[in-house]
Amino acid sequence: MAIDINHSSASEIGKAIASREVSAKEAVEASIERINEVNPSINAVVQDCFDRALGEADVLDSEISQGKNRGPLHGVPMTLKDSLDTEGVVTTWATLGRKKYVPDSDATLVSRLRQAGAILLGKTNTPELTLAPETDNLIYGRTSNPYDLKLSPGGSSGGAAAIIASGGSPFDIGSDTGGSIRIPSHSCGIAGLKPTSGRVPRTGHCISYALGATESLTQNGPMARHVKDLYLILETISGPDFEDPSIVPMPLKNPNEVNLRDMKIAFHTDNGLMSPTKDIVDAVNAAAAGLRERGATTIEILPEAISMLKDIDGRNVTGDGRAWVKRILKSADTDEFSPFIENRLDEATIMQTPEFTEVLESVDRYRSHMIQFMKDFDAILCPAAARPAVGPGQSFLPENKFLYSYTSAFNITGWPAAVVRGGTSSQGMPIGVQVVGRPWREDVVLAVIQAVEDITGGWKSPNIVT
Repeated sequence: MAIDINHSSASEIGKAIASREVSAKEAVEASIERINEVNPSINAVVQDCFDRALGEADVLDSEISQGKNRGPLHGVPMTLKDSLDTEGVVTTWATLGRKKYVPDSDATLVSRLRQAGAILLGKTNTPELTLAPETDNLIYGRTSNPYDLKLSPGGSSGGAAAIIASGGSPFDIGSDTGGSIRIPSHSCGIAGLKPTSGRVPRTGHCISYALGATESLTQNGPMARHVKDLYLILETISGPDFEDPSIVPMPLKNPNEVNLRDMKIAFHTDNGLMSPTKDIVDAVNAAAAGLRERGATTIEILPEAISMLKDIDGRNVTGDGRAWVKRILKSADTDEFSPFIENRLDEATIMQTPEFTEVLESVDRYRSHMIQFMKDFDAILCPAAARPAVGPGQSFLPENKFLYSYTSAFNITGWPAAVVRGGTSSQGMPIGVQVVGRPWREDVVLAVIQAVEDITGGWKSPNIVT
């Protein structure tokens, strides 16, 4: 085979298929072989559609032989998080009420990817309704981190990150409500992007657009081994579908046209809520130094408004007693929940309406203070988390309350944010660094994160003991 499918980028695979150096079927076969090799150890792919994928590969190879090319993703294999509806393939949302549910149509972004020629290999594991920073559920069990099987790959897109990092899939689509793309990207050493709120439709995703006060928090976005794939995939899945009412027809700018020397980047290594490890501090400082060497202006400064997260403290999503979660569970016909869902429902205190609206007003003030800060900067560079990958259950401990405040801070703003591997911990685990941009400036975020990948080397293949 002309290229190593299990190490190559999606764009490289697409180019090789277009030039007939490799067939789509060979790309799919190589991915299936790798999934079969590593999945018994990591439990990342929980439903497969291998036979269908091979049949689609034959069709797409036939199109190439006839001179038809659907674009850069023509014939490229992919996996998809089990929170996205997939026509003809079991989609559980990791909740028991949907254990055998087979959608009769694809989620909007799934349809767009398949129309572009991407081939679905199977579904990847997620916690119930995607609502945890770890990946475990009552249907499929726990997913392991490919760099240390005793640790979590993060969540909620943990299955996606684990199989991408392991070489079984070139890319996946994650969802991110408080860091669910960026936390597993950090934990598994891959690249992942949460787009601006309003960029990618959530039609056909378990956390949909119909969520009232919490609507703007959740975004779907690309995850891949290599940063250059994120823009390619984002182009494919973005734009209005005339069903998700929050999607804006905003042009998507090309990161290749961004000049790093024009950038003014704020960076911080500690957000004042939970101090990161020395390894993480060193990784952020090294990335900042590398960006300076490439001509960017970097200034160490923390947005003061970050401290407001202590007072907001998730009350914007719990003020109704998580009734919105109960409604999703009811729609899925689920009456037996994962322990973490039970705990979250039990601990959610229902507020009186005046108190809840006051919380929402504090969210607006936070957003205002943050965007005022960004008036002087093009991007923010900071940790993705306060710790490298943690063990099962550790993210729920009281002392880790603000472990992932580095990501959730930017769900509340709705800004684009991406993570790429920026280093390695003293225990040999990946360390991600995060880059955040102004609204609609995914191009800036991707350009900066590409430079960080160039500086650090990005993804490194795990040595999985099988």
